[in-house]
Amino acid sequence: MTILPDTAPQRRIAHLDMDAFYASVELLRYPQLKGLPVVIGGGRRRIDDMLGRLREAHPDYEWSEDKLHEIPIDFFPRIAGYTGRGVITTATYAARQFGVGSAMGVMKAAKLCPDAILLPVDFDQYRHYSQRFKTIITDIAPLMENRGVDEVYIDFTHVPGGQRERGRVLARLIQKAIFDDTGLTCSVGVAPNKLLAKMASEFNKPNGISIVQPEDLETLIWPLPCRKINGIGPKAEAKLAKHAIHTIGDLAQRDLYWLMEHFGKSYGAWLYDAAHGKDDRPIETESEPVSISRETTFEQDLHAVRDREALSTIFTKLCEQVAADLQRKGYVGKTIGIKLRYDNFQSVTRDQTLETYINQAQTIRAAAGQCLRRVDLKRRLRLLGVRVGTLMKLEDWQAQGLKAEEALTQPYTESLFGDEITPN
Repeated sequence: MTILPDTAPQRRIAHLDMDAFYASVELLRYPQLKGLPVVIGGGRRRIDDMLGRLREAHPDYEWSEDKLHEIPIDFFPRIAGYTGRGVITTATYAARQFGVGSAMGVMKAAKLCPDAILLPVDFDQYRHYSQRFKTIITDIAPLMENRGVDEVYIDFTHVPGGQRERGRVLARLIQKAIFDDTGLTCSVGVAPNKLLAKMASEFNKPNGISIVQPEDLETLIWPLPCRKINGIGPKAEAKLAKHAIHTIGDLAQRDLYWLMEHFGKSYGAWLYDAAHGKDDRPIETESEPVSISRETTFEQDLHAVRDREALSTIFTKLCEQVAADLQRKGYVGKTIGIKLRYDNFQSVTRDQTLETYINQAQTIRAAAGQCLRRVDLKRRLRLLGVRVGTLMKLEDWQAQGLKAEEALTQPYTESLFGDEITPN
């Protein structure tokens, strides 16, 4: 009897990460800034604001959105002149060379690279380009898992060309298709699973392709620090370090039962599998959101009494944004929550679960306002957020013969940051 060789294709999972996505989108708008240190963050500003300043500075020239590439480099604001509490969303690779990175305070970044150009965020534009590159991917490889505005997982296994050169040919095709359509670059890691693919996508940035095979574990993965495993955070990293476990290779040397004893049965077993490159998670083409939220960090700390009007306006806008998100995505929810961060960086949350599902701004605001009354508002605030959880598809809710609660309660005119609070 002749035994035929196993011809089943090898599992090939790609992690695609757009290179400095927000910054790269801005450079499409301002190509004159390519190669310069640029940071995105510090607040939001419309293009119209930039045009207004240009028209004031150069009244003899007819400025319009199609002439943004003509803006002199000297006209752009430098980070050194920034004052406020904003944080950096992302930075170009030229800025990263100075140690500037995402989630860093803008004023801290100014000390590292004072000549960096500061641009405001434009989430509408980022969402536009996000949808564009994801549409390109699914036209080529339909099995895609959305992981945020700038990254996805893709199953190459059964896609034509997905096995050629261990996935490199298909990765190169996707890179080219995205660049030809958008002018944006991305980095791709291809591996047998999502865990290794994500690590691989970081090996050759920007605009690189990296392939990791099971036999590469010892040479490519084990020398990396433990924090490179997606799922090991700062606390777990610190606890591992106390046991002289610093690299993934160090982790791989520990016995399964030792890890379960010191880190718990479930997490310890996961650490063992992760260190040995094991991950059987499928590509999830559809995932339901757990909650929908909006939050904002203030440029300056605000007080519930002295800044009552500003806080009420911000709070109302957040509720309206959450409601718009719910309606656009087709959801209703019944758990309404708030998030506050005080001037000492302490965060608090409060929520309540309603008897019915809602998706209207006014009812969200009323419920969130009740949550506000359960927190200390005597301290100055640096962040405010609103969340709606316990979600249900609107169509499923309507299929039960029901409808989302209409806005019947508190009008927008009611002050939610009341006079009864004594300012410090």
